[in-house]
Amino acid sequence: MVQLSDAEFDDAVGDALDTIPAGLTRAMDNVVVLVEDEPPADDPELLGVYDGTPLTERDSGWAAGALPDRITIFRGPLQRMCETGEELREEIAVTVVHEVAHHFGIDDDQLHELGWG
Repeated sequence: MVQLSDAEFDDAVGDALDTIPAGLTRAMDNVVVLVEDEPPADDPELLGVYDGTPLTERDSGWAAGALPDRITIFRGPLQRMCETGEELREEIAVTVVHEVAHHFGIDDDQLHELGWG
């Protein structure tokens, strides 16, 4: 298990977001990325989650009063599964890319095929 300070963990999430090509980050719409300590009790090993309406499923009326989609990265399980800071940063990056992909409508099967499972 390796632990980063809250600020270091947040920076690692920001660094992961910075690796996403600029064209894709510009295409992201009405989504916020959050970091929480732990996932819901019924899924304690969950690393991250996308909660929202993927871009591929939005229609012209979607934005009327819509709250931002949420990508949540869970600090606890990521830190517990990693043994080095480098491994943790890599897992954070994979998790961030995985959840951002859901925002673009890419499902888990496609992500696994692409090596981002």
